[in-house]
Amino acid sequence: MNEWHDFFVATAGAAAALTGLIFVGVSISLSTILATPTLPSRALLSIMLLLTILIYSILFLVPGQSPVLLGAESLTAGIPVWSTIVIMDLATIRKVDSVYRSLQIRNMLIDQLALVPYIVAGIFLILKIETGIYWIVPAFIFSFIKSVMDAWVLLVEIHR
Repeated sequence: MNEWHDFFVATAGAAAALTGLIFVGVSISLSTILATPTLPSRALLSIMLLLTILIYSILFLVPGQSPVLLGAESLTAGIPVWSTIVIMDLATIRKVDSVYRSLQIRNMLIDQLALVPYIVAGIFLILKIETGIYWIVPAFIFSFIKSVMDAWVLLVEIHR
């Protein structure tokens, strides 16, 4: 698993930087974000996605771990985040105007594409299928995509 070291170092740094960007976006437009029913949870969800990348990167950088232990860590971190975000997404879809419902469904789909691979990776690793670690890559990519989309909304779109 040493060949993954640089990948996890890079993604940890990128996740930390983007988390800071979301916090800046929220602080700049806090009153507008708080006045819109769906935006506070969207900001929190983005931060959760980025913190999940950061946590996974840290966990997978710990030396000497077996694939089974990495799989257990992946499930232990992934399942609570996945279930929390599903609950948040369902609550948001109830709040959103019908005109924006298709956009929220798209957001929910991207959230699932970002989170389900963590669980798949965990299962494969627990089964000692080391190539399961490759499922972390789409999880990170979709998490970054969704978080950047949300950062754009929090920094730019809410001012239109």
